[in-house]
Amino acid sequence: MSYLIVAAHPDDEVLGAGAAMYKLSSAGEEVNVCIMSGRAEARTLRPSDRELESDAEGCMDILGVKHAYMGDFPNIKMNTSAHLDLVQFIERVIVETNADVVITHHPSDLNNDHLQTSLACQAAVRLFQRRTDVKPLKELLYMEVPSATEWGINDAFNAFRPNTYIEVGLDAVNKKIEALSRYRGVMRPYPHPRSREAIEGLAAYRGAASGCLYAEAFESAFRRITSWER
Repeated sequence: MSYLIVAAHPDDEVLGAGAAMYKLSSAGEEVNVCIMSGRAEARTLRPSDRELESDAEGCMDILGVKHAYMGDFPNIKMNTSAHLDLVQFIERVIVETNADVVITHHPSDLNNDHLQTSLACQAAVRLFQRRTDVKPLKELLYMEVPSATEWGINDAFNAFRPNTYIEVGLDAVNKKIEALSRYRGVMRPYPHPRSREAIEGLAAYRGAASGCLYAEAFESAFRRITSWER
């Protein structure tokens, strides 16, 4: 299976699905990443361009990512980009990676770039209905990004409601933290949600909610089944 994680900024992919990415790639599945605002110009404590590129490469190596596609959409100004441009960028990556499963932001995330990415991804995954040469999507999942998803306090949106859990184990959680640490300036001391303690604690809580030791939680927005497993 080919998995594609579509994220707004470098580090979102790790925060939302890093442990699952590591587990999937370790099991021989193909994992690719599409980052919409690869330069992250507005980031606090942002390193140089070369350092950020190096950070991303190191992170992807740890998690077993086959390829990372970096967009150049403006950071914290993605709403100023044409929706069609966002959609078509994601569509090109879906076609190139031959994606079966797409994982992206929940539309209620506080960060507006996350919202724009989610909306564009929702449109892009329907490409198979318009083009017969594109493989039909199996599933669209929303991920939770600590420091953004839990701040989805706008009552006009439905909040993140996990209904899909990927058991990852402590080793994969540690790999997630190791990969996130490659992005200099991103992690924070506890009790910040991007601290080691909070990330491990969330994985333990999601695991307990689903009957396993450690898990990452997702919300399945679309699932297409052609034959039931028995």
